[in-house]
Amino acid sequence: MKKKIWIVRILIIILFAFLLYYVTLPAINLHNPGFYAYLFMIFICYLITSGISLFDGERVINKVKRLPRNTLIVVSSVTTVIVLIILVNVISSPLFNSKSWASRITIQDDTSFTDDIKEVDFNQVPLLDKDSSQKLGDRVMGQMSELVSQYYVSDLYTQINYNNEIVRVTPIEYNGFIKWLNNKKHGVLGYIKVNSVTGASELVKLNKGMKYMPSAYIFKDLDRALRFKYPTTIFGTISFEIDNEGNPYWVVPTIKYTGVGLKEEINGIVLLDPVTGKTNKYNIDEVPKWVDQVYSASLIIEQIDDWGMYKNGFLNSVFSQNGVVQTTEGYNYLVKDDDVYMYTGITSVSTDESNIGFVLTNMRTKETNFYGVPGAEEYSAMASAEGQVQQMKYISSFPLLINLNNRPTYLMSLKDNAGLVKMYAFVDVTDYQKVVVTDSTLGIDVAANNYLNNANLGSGVANNSKEIIVKAISTAIIDGNTYYYIIDNDNQKYKVSIKINSSLLPFINVGDKIEVSYNKISDVIDIVKIK
Repeated sequence: MKKKIWIVRILIIILFAFLLYYVTLPAINLHNPGFYAYLFMIFICYLITSGISLFDGERVINKVKRLPRNTLIVVSSVTTVIVLIILVNVISSPLFNSKSWASRITIQDDTSFTDDIKEVDFNQVPLLDKDSSQKLGDRVMGQMSELVSQYYVSDLYTQINYNNEIVRVTPIEYNGFIKWLNNKKHGVLGYIKVNSVTGASELVKLNKGMKYMPSAYIFKDLDRALRFKYPTTIFGTISFEIDNEGNPYWVVPTIKYTGVGLKEEINGIVLLDPVTGKTNKYNIDEVPKWVDQVYSASLIIEQIDDWGMYKNGFLNSVFSQNGVVQTTEGYNYLVKDDDVYMYTGITSVSTDESNIGFVLTNMRTKETNFYGVPGAEEYSAMASAEGQVQQMKYISSFPLLINLNNRPTYLMSLKDNAGLVKMYAFVDVTDYQKVVVTDSTLGIDVAANNYLNNANLGSGVANNSKEIIVKAISTAIIDGNTYYYIIDNDNQKYKVSIKINSSLLPFINVGDKIEVSYNKISDVIDIVKIK
């Protein structure tokens, strides 16, 4: 009889362990904290099925003494494992290994902003943030009446470089279990693509539908398909991308830990084809170049914070805090050399509203550069831009960092309550009091010219200079400011604000020879210094 009871208990524990694994999907890996939580739940099931309680008020000590020998062994083993995990993690912590924690990411600081970051090309600037992209994507989906009732748009919106176009892509998903049952045979038939520069958005339809999705069920569920194929692999934040031919893929980073759940690092990726379910696993140095998002922004920021906190030792991070820095709140992306980079500001640990510089991190390779450009913290710049039109109650997007006129500059969109972009704002990084806002309907080029001509940035920041002979000159008043338009003997056109040199410009005549310093942003050259 006792043997039958034990068999029943074992069967119950095995069934519970399978169902728990099917639901929670922990990686069977000694470095994974979730694996120990899974084992602990099985241990609790064992105690319950054995009719044993370790929590019996005043009789707990006597209860433990009466435990069966096998149960005592199990309890002792669990206690030993917990103690060992705590011991290993304490030894591996920054308290004893601060240099190792600081070196989680290598940051190059012998860098030059103007050398590394090219002069801005507004045809390659992602003016639309994620919120604006979501609104455009939802609008596209709303126009597909045959799809709206069956699917919804995912909120992933991964920013990638797709054949030299800056776009955000996101899949559509099954709209619940019943909709999955009705559509699982042909799968999800497309994904949304939004151009972050122009705002052009479309639903890209696929010849064969995507079946391995987060919103699918049973073994077509994305997490479950990955876990059963790679039971020991720890996965990071999954992103959705498309290759150069427009084929969709799930990009799944693989993680290694030091100790149990400490010092997370990416050691490779798994690419899963959502149409066929086929997967390929790559080491970190073998990742295909079309993949843009291997590292998550949260992991990069965590590693940069560890670098800033522990580079001079653990005790220094607690007491004197000499040279201790941290990332600012928030981040954004820019595209450089066919790769997506994350940038965020670096500030001191003391509370202030300024940056000592910023970092750029390649989201595929983790190559990171620090640029020592002191200036305004991002939210201070946002507040400065919003203050220019406070009566409108527009909300600023998180700044884009650009090289404008060989100066680091914040570019922001000012949006109304409906999320529509109403104005563009330019703010000088080193002096956030230099801010100019322009109606977005005039275009980004006009907004940039307006900023250059009105932010008093002319002295010493021009890219080129030369002597010209005035062939024609005329004036125009724009937004209350006087501008002079000049044509030289080579028929090149120039534009200059009266603020650049108010004592000279009104007296220039046809045939005069003048020396100009300028920046060529558009066909009409902006003069930033004249004599």
